[in-house]
Amino acid sequence: MKRAHLLVVGVYLLASCRAEEGLKFPTYDGKDRVVSLSEKNFKQILKKYDLLCLYYHEPVSSDKVAQKQFQLREVVLELVAQVLEHKNIGFVMVDAKKEAKLAKKLDYKAFQEAAEHFQPYIKFFATFDKGVAKRLSLKMNEVDFYEPFMDEPIVIPNRPYTEEELVEFVKEHQRPTLRRLRPEDMFETWEDDLNGIHIVAFAEKSDPDGYEFLEILKQVARDNTDNPDLSILWIDPDDFPLLVAYWEKTFKIDLFKPQIGVVNVTDADSVWMEIPDDDDLPTAEELEDWVEDVLSGKINTEDDDDEDEDDN
Repeated sequence: MKRAHLLVVGVYLLASCRAEEGLKFPTYDGKDRVVSLSEKNFKQILKKYDLLCLYYHEPVSSDKVAQKQFQLREVVLELVAQVLEHKNIGFVMVDAKKEAKLAKKLDYKAFQEAAEHFQPYIKFFATFDKGVAKRLSLKMNEVDFYEPFMDEPIVIPNRPYTEEELVEFVKEHQRPTLRRLRPEDMFETWEDDLNGIHIVAFAEKSDPDGYEFLEILKQVARDNTDNPDLSILWIDPDDFPLLVAYWEKTFKIDLFKPQIGVVNVTDADSVWMEIPDDDDLPTAEELEDWVEDVLSGKINTEDDDDEDEDDN
């Protein structure tokens, strides 16, 4: 991670030099700008800069080669700090052993390693911009969990976090109340059923009726976000043009209008809510009542099997 930060900074430095001074490479003016961060000066330094770049390092050994390498890194950081000084960007170094408590407080390693458990299906983002953090109401080293289609995030408690704590929290909350089926993870999503069923809603976002139906779905999801037994799978037919005919034949429905039903993942048997026409879409209350009937078992695909047997 340290190398990545230095590479990004180095590229920025080179671009700045070429843009402002042609091919002339800047030289270090000898002024110390890189600060050793400690708990004592932490708040003061944080207030001083718009953006703060941290360089973590282990204690430097007495080995001459190691000391020389560390000195070279310091010079590189000083030069970068010199070039970016006018942008109010500060550079600090943190001794991971000497300032162990502070290093733990600032460390994003747990966040990075937790993210690896869920890639590429759940996206993790980090910001080091105070302005962005302020707009998101993020505190230092705080992690917020955003559930799709919800108005407000969930603040993960008990920071600073360990990798295990973050992984456990995400696993507990990773199944959204309303989620969109995406081509890149459609198989993983379909396998993540609840008791062998999916509540599936088809709605074209680009279609006025589909958009209105989607807004109703969002309202139902927001009103029931604390229900761990509810997860509605939204499918936009425009995302899967080659599967539309197959779904219409399998589920015996018309996908030119909004639909919602319960699907058995084992045999693809399904039961669909009766929606008379596009001009008479269900209200959020009517849709919520239907969903409650599904969750209670009042509406289920087995009843549909009994009706088929009677017909035969």
